[in-house]
Amino acid sequence: MDLSGELTEDIARHFARTALGHVAREYPHKLDHVLAADADAQPPRVLHPCFFGSFDWHSCVHGWWTLLTLRRLYPDMPEASEITALAENTFTPDKLAVELAYLDRPGSAGFERPYGWAWLLYLHLEATRHGDAEWGARLEPLARAFAARLRHYLGILTYPIRTGTHFNSAFALVLSREWAEAHDLALVPMIDDKACRWFDADRACQAWEPGGDEFLSSALTEAMLMQRALNAGDFAAWFRAFLPDLARRQPASLFTPATVSDRTDGKIAHLDGLNLSRAWAWRSLSRDMGKQAAIARETANTHMASALPHVTGDYMGEHWLASFALLGMLENDQQ
Repeated sequence: MDLSGELTEDIARHFARTALGHVAREYPHKLDHVLAADADAQPPRVLHPCFFGSFDWHSCVHGWWTLLTLRRLYPDMPEASEITALAENTFTPDKLAVELAYLDRPGSAGFERPYGWAWLLYLHLEATRHGDAEWGARLEPLARAFAARLRHYLGILTYPIRTGTHFNSAFALVLSREWAEAHDLALVPMIDDKACRWFDADRACQAWEPGGDEFLSSALTEAMLMQRALNAGDFAAWFRAFLPDLARRQPASLFTPATVSDRTDGKIAHLDGLNLSRAWAWRSLSRDMGKQAAIARETANTHMASALPHVTGDYMGEHWLASFALLGMLENDQQ
């Protein structure tokens, strides 16, 4: 595989075949499911007829984001027709009604909060870009339901969650904000206000990362959110204070790819995702870094090259890593 981090048709086809191999693969599966009675013990395909694959609900959602994104970018690749057929069979009104009804179950208030919420919004955003299909319209009620939950959550979440896993607040808001810019403009200032309340006073980041099972950089994900919440001048000033020693590539942890000791361990395999998400973050941040942009791009390329060979090979990474590789590759196209 080309390790430059450029998206090519060969890579797109490889990622598409990978995702096609798991979005409808039910087992193994890890449920986020609260049981209130024996009758609630149901298999994934019954609970989630759209998103029962890919080991867990959120990975299936962003596996579908990967597939639809690649279909749009490479409509003539052989896998595009298979994606279309599977999407038509998956995103039916009846199946999506079951996904929506699941949110009303007792015990579902915290279901997939906030990571899965953000990815569902991002999937809906991508689905609306496919003018030859009705997937966007069919997914909209589910997206609106999660947006309403996010709005409520922002009202009660006093402190941000900074850990580099699924609970990270900044990551969820980065994706959700992009959806909101297209589909819920009133949500955008709510996100921006929360971002500034949480992070505006952060200075001289120590970047005590990564944790042993993290797939997000708490430091860089926060910076990506602030890049979107602030105007260019205010962000430049904030970022200089946040990483004042960036020119010396300090703190070193942000410039050094994480070591992955065992890719068959699902949690340790998260670290490949960390390297991919850092590549995405550095490429995004480079747009507003002026003379230091070259440092960011070089660091992004190093992180991308360290992880790309491992996107496939073991199911613990294979069921989700392509999505994060694609985020970084698409960001590269924005340079």
